[in-house]
Amino acid sequence: MGFLAIFRNFSAKITYRRGMDRAGPVTKEAVLSAPTFAPGPLRGELTVPGDKSISHRALIAAAAIAAPVHISNLNPGRDVRATLEALNAMGTKMERDGDCVRVEGGRLRESAAPLDCMNSGSTARMMLGVCAGANVPARFDGDSSLRRRPMEPVAAQLRAFGAKIETTQGRLPATFSGTPEIQTRDFILISPSAQVKSALLFAGLFAGVPITISGDRNSRDHTERMLGYLGAEIDFDGRAISLGTARLEPQNIDVAGDFSSAAFFITAAAITPESSLIVRNAGVNPTRTGLLDALRTMGARIELRNERNVAGEPVADVEVGHSALAGTSIGPDLALRAIDEIPLLAVAAAFARGTTTISGIADLRAKESDRVAAIERLLKAVGIEALAESNRITIHGGNPAATGETVETHDDHRIAMAAAVLACAAGPIAIDSDASIDVSFPSFIPTLQSVRAR
Repeated sequence: MGFLAIFRNFSAKITYRRGMDRAGPVTKEAVLSAPTFAPGPLRGELTVPGDKSISHRALIAAAAIAAPVHISNLNPGRDVRATLEALNAMGTKMERDGDCVRVEGGRLRESAAPLDCMNSGSTARMMLGVCAGANVPARFDGDSSLRRRPMEPVAAQLRAFGAKIETTQGRLPATFSGTPEIQTRDFILISPSAQVKSALLFAGLFAGVPITISGDRNSRDHTERMLGYLGAEIDFDGRAISLGTARLEPQNIDVAGDFSSAAFFITAAAITPESSLIVRNAGVNPTRTGLLDALRTMGARIELRNERNVAGEPVADVEVGHSALAGTSIGPDLALRAIDEIPLLAVAAAFARGTTTISGIADLRAKESDRVAAIERLLKAVGIEALAESNRITIHGGNPAATGETVETHDDHRIAMAAAVLACAAGPIAIDSDASIDVSFPSFIPTLQSVRAR
């Protein structure tokens, strides 16, 4: 059996995916496009696309600079395209050549059409902050999945800033009608959120006013690092942030490799016998690498080589090989630093001796899908029980083996790719559709094929 038991003509699959910007009914073509992932070790080395989180922020920061900024290794996924097209619709000049883009920003203007955030919560929330600071009216919408995700936490903070925002029962569609007068400049996060604090930072940046934010808990600090790299007066320590008024300086931005993309291959190599893998040029920002810390606690063999800084972000080559894993307890602070990788930690826990508990996962209920329920479905497909509570999940490790059950992804890219990781060590696993993978990692399947042991 090859890597894909029902692998279609690749160009036909790409054509299908390009029509998936908005969620719709599952068609016969979609069913035919769904792969079955096959087992086997991973060997060799690979690179991953540019970091999705950093790519969003690089585009937005560059839009605040009235001079050309060259961004290389931009993430190629649909989420980042949503931010690029939203900024372009508001007057930012973009010239793209593959994964490189030349951005020339300056004064933003109102878009004639609603800003289509597609499936990107980052686009919706951070662009709300941009519009609030720039005082540019805008309407926001997205696909059916994004319309189910909460927007009120960011809208409420921006209203305190002075923005006039109306949501639809706390969700999209939303309308920003202006910021008549800037009010609050000192904010307290109700819960740590990189997207909410980034929206506030961008509001202050585009308005040209200083702001402070407290109540963080080491959530992703890509915005702080990006603004500092571009010359902003900014101080941050994982708990509080202070942004002064500043004009950003045009500098080239090389986006680090996406750690969340690298995480799929790191986890697959850690759980699959006879695997030995190197992921080159991966971003290893400590606010993102909770997965590495958790896997090491479980006994994984992981080393960072050639550590360096790129455009304000730590980068390294990650070496990983298979080893026996043991269950562990993962607390809320560690889970926050691995929030997008919780499905992968659950996969690793399925192969670990003993019991693993992961706490601080309530926010996973409101991602692209209910990821807590998705984890239960995913592990059930290999005969492993996961007990989910309101803010914790408990997994009893064992001997995962594919049952032949098709995994429902609910159009969630991370669940689709997590199924491929699980299959590496548990046996062939089918998913209902792989179309969602385009959101963050369009080349995931061929990249995985490239390091399969022959």
